[in-house]
Amino acid sequence: MNFFKSIDWVFFLLISLLIILGTAILVSIGAFKFPQYLFYLIFAFICFFIFAQVDYRVYKSFDFPFYVLSVFLLLITFLLGKATKGAVRWLDLGFISFQASELVKPLIILSLVHLGLKFNFQKLKDSLLFFFLFSPLFILIFKQPDLGNTIIYFFIFLFIFYLNHGRWLFFIGAFLIFAFSLPLIWHSLQEYQKQRIISFIHPTSDPLGVGYHLIQAMVTVGSGRFLGKGLGVGTQSTLRFLPERATDFIFASLAEELGFLGCVLLLLLFFLLLLKILIGSFDLKDVYGRNIALVVFSMIFTQLMINVGMNLGIMPITGITLPLISQGGSSLLAMMISLGIVNNIFIVNKNLLND
Repeated sequence: MNFFKSIDWVFFLLISLLIILGTAILVSIGAFKFPQYLFYLIFAFICFFIFAQVDYRVYKSFDFPFYVLSVFLLLITFLLGKATKGAVRWLDLGFISFQASELVKPLIILSLVHLGLKFNFQKLKDSLLFFFLFSPLFILIFKQPDLGNTIIYFFIFLFIFYLNHGRWLFFIGAFLIFAFSLPLIWHSLQEYQKQRIISFIHPTSDPLGVGYHLIQAMVTVGSGRFLGKGLGVGTQSTLRFLPERATDFIFASLAEELGFLGCVLLLLLFFLLLLKILIGSFDLKDVYGRNIALVVFSMIFTQLMINVGMNLGIMPITGITLPLISQGGSSLLAMMISLGIVNNIFIVNKNLLND
């Protein structure tokens, strides 16, 4: 396939504009070592172009191997991973470290989407089997602990279930089980995770303690006003009053420096990217390809809504990154691989329609 024709350039332009915007904010707040970020950035674009060339239909033959590899990487991380801030999420290979729960996202999507097509979700037995297939992933990520990615994976599972016409009765049953399990889930949470939920309900009860992150995020967003303070001028971000300013609260950093207009620009670019994926998926005849594209859509949309919501103080802080914007090599690589696969799905199906 001709390289130029193998890329949806409008799709690629939207992705690039988001990354450029994110890089500008990261540079302006001085949140990282540029050579290291540049390495991940270049590698992420290379991965996008590689996966944009590989016919996505070949992944059907590797659904179960991808699943086993994902469980293995998460299990190795849980057993041998590097502890950072009380969480074991990173595998350190000496020359490079990566977050397995991020990197396995494309593998999980390719695997579970195809495995899901083999189940009849109108039957309770098949629905339970698929849930048990998903459970090891959910448990291993939850026990790291990584509440943010646990939520994302759960939504991926629900969306695959929905796309395969899962019965609403099962959804209601799952919700009731979840509701009755809340006390057990609460006791399973780490202390800092409990404090985050408490701080969301009543942040001013301990403004210098558990409520500090949420209060500072809202102050930072509000301080940008309409036009923002300008790149590199945001005091909350550059003077480090805002915790996790390059990851969880990158949206607040952007709001402070670029203001309301910058936030509108960011959300507009995400809207166009998501719209591109959604409209493109409607034209797909292949159910496997369509479901992959829609699950990637749901993953980006969920991360976007939760991250922006917790920056605005309308959702609890869960440690979810803003796709293509937040600092984090593993997150960027996973997202670019996923988008590269979506790009290939669109191009392959476009060529099939033209033949």
